[in-house]
Amino acid sequence: MTSPQPTPLFTESEIAARVATLAAAISRDYADRGELLLVGVLKGTFIFLADLARRIEVRRQIDFVALSSYRDGATRPAELRPVMDLRGDITGRHVLVVEDIVDTGRTLAYLMPLLAARSPSSLAVCTLLHKRARREVAIEPDYVGFEVPDRWVVGYGLDHAERYRALPYIGVIEER
Repeated sequence: MTSPQPTPLFTESEIAARVATLAAAISRDYADRGELLLVGVLKGTFIFLADLARRIEVRRQIDFVALSSYRDGATRPAELRPVMDLRGDITGRHVLVVEDIVDTGRTLAYLMPLLAARSPSSLAVCTLLHKRARREVAIEPDYVGFEVPDRWVVGYGLDHAERYRALPYIGVIEER
């Protein structure tokens, strides 16, 4: 059984242009702040983070965190738990969390206070995709690539059941 091909939403060239614009804005905003730590939230952000990091023109390092949701019975909503933490201390550092998509806001609502408690000099968020229609928590990213409709999006790192991550574009699929 083959998976259906997603309907393109953003082409490879549209994504590349938007990543360049985001990188230029980040480079400008952090030009006089010293080194920037890019923190990717795995797994979905790995392609976006790689492309963004290559375009940013300030000194930067990269680290990752991974969070997982689980269900404790069928009636409880998913809760987040850390799976992988940062490797180093972020005290006094400029930290930019890089996300693939902000939809409910629950991931960032969980992660940002954890990072803030470690006393970074600054803490901001860059997301490739922003899906306001599903927002459950008041979270506003500092840098946004694209606004997206309330549809299941895949490609460019985003998946559906671990499929479609390697697509060079972002597309929508019908939920089954």
